[in-house]
Amino acid sequence: MGNQCCSKRQEVEPRSIYTGLKTPGNDVKIIGGLEPRYTPDPQRSHVDIIRPRPTPTRPTIGGGNPIVIALYNYTARDSTDVTFRKGDRLQVIDNSDGDWWTVVHLGTGQEGLIPGNFVAVELSVESEDWFFENVTRKEADKLLLAEENPRGTFLVRPSEHNPHGYSLSVKDWEEQRGYHVKHYKIKPLDNGGYYISTNKTFLSLSELVQAYSKNAWGLCHVLSRPCTKPQPQMWDLGPTFRDKWEIPREEIHLIRRLGRGNFGEVYYGKWRNSIDVAVKTLREGTMSTQAFLQEAAIMKKFRHKRLVALYAVCSKEEPIYIVQEYMSKGSLLDFLRKEEGKTLEFEDLIYIASQVASGMEYLESKQLIHRDLAARNVLIGENNIAKICDFGLARVIEDNEYCPKQGSRFPVKWTAPEAIIYGKFSIKSDVWSYGILLMELFTYGQVPYPGMHGREVIEQVEKGYRMPKPTSHCIPDEIYQYMLSCWDARPENRPTFEFLTHYFEGFNVTSEIPYREVPD
Repeated sequence: MGNQCCSKRQEVEPRSIYTGLKTPGNDVKIIGGLEPRYTPDPQRSHVDIIRPRPTPTRPTIGGGNPIVIALYNYTARDSTDVTFRKGDRLQVIDNSDGDWWTVVHLGTGQEGLIPGNFVAVELSVESEDWFFENVTRKEADKLLLAEENPRGTFLVRPSEHNPHGYSLSVKDWEEQRGYHVKHYKIKPLDNGGYYISTNKTFLSLSELVQAYSKNAWGLCHVLSRPCTKPQPQMWDLGPTFRDKWEIPREEIHLIRRLGRGNFGEVYYGKWRNSIDVAVKTLREGTMSTQAFLQEAAIMKKFRHKRLVALYAVCSKEEPIYIVQEYMSKGSLLDFLRKEEGKTLEFEDLIYIASQVASGMEYLESKQLIHRDLAARNVLIGENNIAKICDFGLARVIEDNEYCPKQGSRFPVKWTAPEAIIYGKFSIKSDVWSYGILLMELFTYGQVPYPGMHGREVIEQVEKGYRMPKPTSHCIPDEIYQYMLSCWDARPENRPTFEFLTHYFEGFNVTSEIPYREVPD
């Protein structure tokens, strides 16, 4: 069942202090020293808050009509948008909308709308094939280690630790380690320019990349080719549906059933016989149409690469259709239980844990409560990409069987005690659920509290019982301690998703290796 060997973490860089978390019979230990990106929150002395690096942004498009370069192919979806191919040049007429820009295609002369995140300003660093604007170290590892990439495949990304620096990530091979990724720091010069080695400086990132593409000069390998960029997230079916997202039911073609959920069935389908979508059909009487549309309007506004995109709804008649982004591997729970999921390596599980935490960190920052976080509500795509779905839906469910006072369908095993007993849902009750999800993840889809029914779980948890560390699966003591911290009886003592994201993104990662000085 996969590679469940838990390799020992390499503590290279100072890590944050995480103190004062009391759990039944367990104290979370102090890990490492204080790291500069952390500042204590005076209101919450038990946890350090990460001071985030400013999110990199595109160069501001100022006066005039700037020219942009297409980074990907795009096929028009209705009469208002423009088809283009990677490398095409387009002149921006209006980019005030944010998502959809009005342009003139300089090759065809056609004027219309394009998705703004598919292009970059001509000659900017963002227009380079090797520059990846919003990629973490773990994501860089995943992209570079794809089988089709030869040794020397590389990318440049903003540094997670130096707000003015960058990181060069390169795929390497060694006999003992096999294929792996090495990360080098690209440091800024005070007077402009960049360097990896102090004896070789460059005026720009492009000049640096060109130089190391010809000579390794102490890198693990000469830079051979840029990593392939994954296509960015599309948040709408097309520009016509950015605000008006009630669509005709006849535009949706249901192809095959993917599964059945608490509130209906889920299908793989096509929109206008061209765009892959997942369609959730809600059983009649599950919720009022008005309440659902109000909640869906909120859900539509929340955007994060770890949240499943809500494209449209068909609510004029029942069953209501929820049309959303299609994730090819289905729910995390089903995936873990299938043969493909059982082969996941320990690092893959860590990667999924970090992605879910990142999506929940975003909801945390927006003060949105999920209320039903579990492996069944996380979807998996290609390359083990994980995204959270159904956030907010549990709030408008009218099915009485989904209440804690009724039958077994209420997700008692995932729900915090204060939410079950007093109906007090909060982001901290979501943290409790995340701890349960971690147990599902690291046991490859095992049912939580094995052998116990819902009422027994409620009674035992109230008495202080917590799921023990499994003997059948390898879970490092440190991760199990954080599970226990998620299940603290006092909600305020549970960690933030911000901390959990940083913890899993930094797990089992060495610091960026020092540049090996090699004489010319």
